[in-house]
Amino acid sequence: MWRLNKVRHKAGRPGGSLEELRLKRRENERALRQARRDRQLVSKRLLLNEDEEQLDVSMDAAPGGHDIVSLLHKLQHSGTDKEAHLKALSKVLRDPSAQLTFIKHENSMHLLVGLLTGSNAQCRLQAVRCLHELSHSSHTNVAPACLPATPYLLTYLSGPSTKFTELCLYTLGNMCPDSDVVREKLLAQGIIPALASCIENQRHNLAVVEAAAFTLSQLLQARDAPEKIIPMVLKSTLPSHLLSVLTPDPHFGLAPAIECAWCLHYLICSTEDNKELLAQGALSQCSSLLVSLGGAVTEGNKEDGIELLIWPLLRCVGNLLSSCPVEDLNAHLTDAHLPASLCALVQAYLHTLPALARETVWVLNNLTAHSTEFCSALLTLNLVPGLIQLLPFSQGINTMILRILANIAHKKKEFCVKLMQLGLLSALCATLKMADQEMVIRSLDILFMMTVSSPVVAEEFVRQGGLSLLEVLQYNGAAEMRQRSTYLLEKHLLSYQQHITVDNMPDP
Repeated sequence: MWRLNKVRHKAGRPGGSLEELRLKRRENERALRQARRDRQLVSKRLLLNEDEEQLDVSMDAAPGGHDIVSLLHKLQHSGTDKEAHLKALSKVLRDPSAQLTFIKHENSMHLLVGLLTGSNAQCRLQAVRCLHELSHSSHTNVAPACLPATPYLLTYLSGPSTKFTELCLYTLGNMCPDSDVVREKLLAQGIIPALASCIENQRHNLAVVEAAAFTLSQLLQARDAPEKIIPMVLKSTLPSHLLSVLTPDPHFGLAPAIECAWCLHYLICSTEDNKELLAQGALSQCSSLLVSLGGAVTEGNKEDGIELLIWPLLRCVGNLLSSCPVEDLNAHLTDAHLPASLCALVQAYLHTLPALARETVWVLNNLTAHSTEFCSALLTLNLVPGLIQLLPFSQGINTMILRILANIAHKKKEFCVKLMQLGLLSALCATLKMADQEMVIRSLDILFMMTVSSPVVAEEFVRQGGLSLLEVLQYNGAAEMRQRSTYLLEKHLLSYQQHITVDNMPDP
């Protein structure tokens, strides 16, 4: 479970500054999204009160003698002290056993909803905080017990208070993963149009936009999202709102852009053709932002968790490339700097975040799979030597690099000659000796395309002693390697061996 240190936009305390709050928020951004770097993962978030410095407030810190039953009794009968009792109740509700006691107590939720809908604004705020504590519960039966409050939480999303709206959004977001019943009820109550309206009306308020995107991301990760939720989202104005928030705000930080990028990723990976998102310019916008981030990383800017935004953007671009019609690629990809930016990201994160480097070369593979122009760009910009140098790296990076090189070799015969001139043949001689069977097979595939394309390439491979490598594979390799190496030797390369031998004979 993830927790935010503080509610972000609040009245400053003595000795605190806006910059200090901003730095603490950015630190939290990293922790909150750490779990999403390698896999989709729902996560609950707990916003603490502004007067609480620690993430975990012990039950001893709550007013002495307070328990659920006595606090509920006081809330029913007290007049002016209800706000204080609600504040105490919210702290007590951090105890898992207290949460269960509360939902089992007769009329407890009815009482809380009554205070939530009352005329006292401070009581409404504290009532939402109690619901927020309940929504953070690890008990799966707590969220359904909070359903009587959800219509009001949705209604309050159009309110003017940033803090109040944030609490409502994170409370709804925390409730989403726990129960199919809760999600179905929220969908029936109109959570999708409510989130769209909230982001549209609060576009200037990035704290609220971040919270709304978090809640949406929780919904989009549900098992039944592709059938029940994503079609509703695609028909709404949410995709255009998500795209409009992608560019980070230098004053607020990366958080809203990160949340929106993850939402787009969940939409894209759960949709087959992505026609709606492509039509709205998702591929163009995500790829352009990747170019900007690649430039920032190249200049040494790796602070503020920038990789947490790069990660979902890579997945968006990679999946959109695979679903975009080949004839439309050039129309959607207008920034010619994309290959160079992707290569820069690979080099920047190769040692520190190899999983991120692997996803980057995956995107580069999808980019070159059907585009002669981008294959040509890799050669023209002299980016291929850097890719060849990555062939010794494991963790799936080297196999993906071979796929990219195969894409280039497959496009044009002259590309094969250029690859030879850039030293690919000697690199393939090294990969053919590897123990990784996939690396050897992919190397043989590239070698076949290159040697068939030009006699010059075939002769150079023989000159570099490649025949002996194939002979070893012919007798010692697995069946697939034996077949490929035998075919190469007998159909394409042995004649070049005889030709080179004759050429190299000394004069009599």
